[in-house]
This record gives sequence, structure tokens and C-alpha cells, in this order.
Amino acid sequence: MDQNNFNQFSMEDIEKNKTIAGLSYFIFFLPLLVCPDSPYGKFHANQALILFLVSVVGFIVLGFIPILGWIALIFFPLVILGLVIYGLLNGLNGKAKELPVIGKYTLLK
Repeated sequence: MDQNNFNQFSMEDIEKNKTIAGLSYFIFFLPLLVCPDSPYGKFHANQALILFLVSVVGFIVLGFIPILGWIALIFFPLVILGLVIYGLLNGLNGKAKELPVIGKYTLLK
């Protein structure tokens, strides 16, 4: 997907669902409940789900690695917070930008 692919989503869909898309970074399944037929909402729900899974697995893995993992646990939440803010702003501003590194994966069709 392009960094900002408006061809995939209609402007009506974006305008109608951009608040829910932004909020999906707090509750990833929210667009699936509120606007299940919205491709724009599903895009951001997918991005949020991937971010959620990466954060859970990251915290578990880093917690088991002595010393270096524990040091990384200091910075890992800041990276996750940065990605949440990036996704939140993109969703609220009507942009369909993938999250850096992890955004290219699709779990929700």
C-alpha cells in the first residue's frame, strides 16, 4: 500500500469514520463493532491490532531476557506510545498511513 493511499477508501467513508479509526488505537476492535462495513475503519483496526500484539509479545519477551531485556523495557513503552500517537493522529486526520515497520502486515481482511 502507498504511504497515503486515498484510492482505496472513499472520502465519505473517511469523513464518517475517522474518529472511530483514531480511537481504534485505544480499543482496536471498536471500528469492527461501530462501523463493520468501513474499509477505512478496518484498516486502522488492523493497524491497532498488530500494534497491540507487538506490544504484548514485546513486553513478555523482553521481561524474560535478563539485564538487556530489562533495560530495553525502559524504552519499549516509549516506542509503543510513539506508534500509538502516530496511528491516532493518522486516523483522526483521515490518513491511511501504515505504521512504520509493523504496518505492512494484515490480520483483518
